[in-house]
Amino acid sequence: MNFSDIIGLFKESKTVSRSHMKNLLEMAMADRHFDDTEYELLKKLAKKYKVSEKELEAIKEDPSNVEFELPKKKEEKFEQFYELVHMMTIDDDIDRSEVSLCKIFATKFGYENGEEMINIITENIKNGLDWKDSMDRVTMYKEI
Repeated sequence: MNFSDIIGLFKESKTVSRSHMKNLLEMAMADRHFDDTEYELLKKLAKKYKVSEKELEAIKEDPSNVEFELPKKKEEKFEQFYELVHMMTIDDDIDRSEVSLCKIFATKFGYENGEEMINIITENIKNGLDWKDSMDRVTMYKEI
């Protein structure tokens, strides 16, 4: 792998991370109520994906500058979907608009039975399972 390949991977990773932050913001604001628990989860995930609070604020102010981009690896894709479901459930008040948006994301992520995936992940979150355990449980029943 040469230097330009490494730079390309870094740029791809950054665009995927920014896309994920945009998706998380959309999920957090789907019910028109962006509360402190959602904001804390967003900040935690932004830090994990190396997106600064300044970048996060810029995405929030103008989401049109960020294109939808999925990770290439199925594990990373599942992890992001899990985090979207987690954002939907974090405030213990799941609104119909959040569920609808989550189903749209399931389709965008290529998951055929989105509602079932959302229900399984939601139950796993309630039981304290992380995305890896959740992925293991989901793949017991279906190929993702």
